[in-house]
Amino acid sequence: MPNIDQDIRFSTASDGARIAYATAGEGPPLVFPPGWVSHLELDWAGVLSPFYARFAQSHRVIRYDKRGTGLSDRTGVEFTIDALVTELEELVDDIGLDRFALIGMSQGGPTVLAYAARHPDRVSRLVMYAAYASGPNVFFKPEVQESMLSVVSAHWGIGAKVLTDMLMPGASSEQAAAFASHQKESASAEVAAGFLKLVYEADVTDALASITAPTLVVHRRGDRAVPFTGGREIAAGIPRARFVPLEGVGHVPVNEEQLDELARPIEAFLSEAVADDEAPPLAAPGGFQTILFTDLESSTALTQRLGDEGAQALLRGHNEAVRAALDEHGGREVKHTGDGIMASFPSAVAAVTAALAMQRELAGGEVRVRIGLNAGEPIAEDDDLFGTAVQLAARVTDRAEPGQVLVSNVVRELCAGKTFEFTSVGDATLKGFDEPVALYEVRA
Repeated sequence: MPNIDQDIRFSTASDGARIAYATAGEGPPLVFPPGWVSHLELDWAGVLSPFYARFAQSHRVIRYDKRGTGLSDRTGVEFTIDALVTELEELVDDIGLDRFALIGMSQGGPTVLAYAARHPDRVSRLVMYAAYASGPNVFFKPEVQESMLSVVSAHWGIGAKVLTDMLMPGASSEQAAAFASHQKESASAEVAAGFLKLVYEADVTDALASITAPTLVVHRRGDRAVPFTGGREIAAGIPRARFVPLEGVGHVPVNEEQLDELARPIEAFLSEAVADDEAPPLAAPGGFQTILFTDLESSTALTQRLGDEGAQALLRGHNEAVRAALDEHGGREVKHTGDGIMASFPSAVAAVTAALAMQRELAGGEVRVRIGLNAGEPIAEDDDLFGTAVQLAARVTDRAEPGQVLVSNVVRELCAGKTFEFTSVGDATLKGFDEPVALYEVRA
């Protein structure tokens, strides 16, 4: 991964306080509000540095230290969600951001959720990781809370080590020591305890139903710092939010495998933006869309060989794999065609990513599947799609080989700059089309 430098600057709040923020990379803005405590310099060199740098290759990554922490002014701290939201509002206005994606991690979650509910026109995409909406609903052991607050307040050095053990199980001794030291340097004991108390008390559950931005929620099943119920509550409360559960117990990723496991679904989700200014996906049905068809190989022969029940069982397996990929990558099932599924996507990149995921999941099974894609502006009527764009997608699917993903040239062009491998299979004369159509096989 190339070295990427961060540029640290200061924004002035309405009361004159100086708030430190850092930018790295170029592209659509991606804002990371801080979690519990932070320090721009130390965090950039810490365990999450590869995570931030990875997104800085495709985005303008913006991070900041909230008041009382890191490089920001250490006085005048208010331990409320309203104060944190106001801080975020003033910062993005001062930087000049009109529309941007937001990532809420850990204690940054309630701040991000409240902001997204108040400013639906400003948030293009919303990502939540290891976050929660309601402290009282998630952290339900008062005796543990009181013990942690007491240790952090009276013995900050010990408290930082205890919290590190909770946040980073499996970390090396060097990583744990550095993280504990970063926490101590990020805030005083008083400020750390104040924000920790807010972790347990904050509740923005009422904001969830008002959030309209496309939302991805990622959470580890065994997270020892923020229980799995925190992520599940967010995903259940935000309309049409996608939920990606990960295995493991760590709150903070500590190795390359954990970082990659977390980054991949977020990258796929963010790549679905359909315009340079990251406008939200076009409403389906209608508008410019990428159409995908799946088609089972020799379904009639399969029924004769396996019988109705056996063939139906294989069809259910196909349906589950296809629908899981649609859910993960923002696709909409238009209809079942008997031998497959027709779907639409607001993003060609997301459609191709989903198609490849379908083939990976179905590989090695008893029946193989053809997948074809085309993009255009179909006619929408009664939740169905019609027209030339749909007809061409169906014809492309007919020309695909079992186990193959075949796309039209327009899909290939829409995916320019991505890491897909397109191989020309030549020009094909397709039924119903006067001119030959250039077709391409796509692989990851």
